[in-house]
Amino acid sequence: MMQKETIKRINELCKELKLPGTSKDYQERIDEAYRGSLSYEDFLIDLLEKEYDLRKENGRKNRIRNAKFPYKKYLEDLSIKDLPADAGEKVKIFSTLKFIETGQNIILAGNPGTGKSHMAIGLGIKACNAGYKVLFTTIPLLVNELKECRSQKTLRSFENRFEKYDLIIADELGYISFDKEASELLFTYLSLRAGRKSTIITTNLSFDRWEEIFKDPVMTAAMVDRLTHKSYIVNMNGNSYRLKETQDWLNQQ
Repeated sequence: MMQKETIKRINELCKELKLPGTSKDYQERIDEAYRGSLSYEDFLIDLLEKEYDLRKENGRKNRIRNAKFPYKKYLEDLSIKDLPADAGEKVKIFSTLKFIETGQNIILAGNPGTGKSHMAIGLGIKACNAGYKVLFTTIPLLVNELKECRSQKTLRSFENRFEKYDLIIADELGYISFDKEASELLFTYLSLRAGRKSTIITTNLSFDRWEEIFKDPVMTAAMVDRLTHKSYIVNMNGNSYRLKETQDWLNQQ
């Protein structure tokens, strides 16, 4: 039986060294060591492995929480046969996450309800699980944040944060149009990542209609050129994947 002073000191050190796993169950580990006649080395590695596993799991959960996904969708839940053909063929390629390593973009373009956001979020969660730093945002939300940062003169700070993400998912390009200021800000900050860090963009508009959003034909052409260079362009036109999911859910009720 450990003395109270010893227990107190262990707890103090665990707190100071930020070892929540050790603090929580060191007594149980000690009891197991006695019962199993573990060597000091085996006891120590058992304690450290438990702490490592807990820290790794907490890191994974924190990355998913900090990514700000609107809801959780997983690649494993995608029904490949119900996706548009081009998407179904590329899911396996994307699921390796090599596009993040090479800093390539993915543009999922097609009519609403075909699984664009599901695929993007699924890839984002998989990236979080693999240790990558991810941010999910919508294009309108991103534009509003950029405008606020400009008015508050905090764009430099935003830029530093923006560039550190391994993957940014920018959802819903095409649902609203922008004024000149918004278009310039969006162009600038998406261009910062071009060729270096990965961005997934979902849009319901084909490239020839992006001018409806950005108004300026020169800027539109430059935006398309920057975002599509060495990128994966996925044709997401097809039957409504969302409607199929809803019908499957209703059939199960």
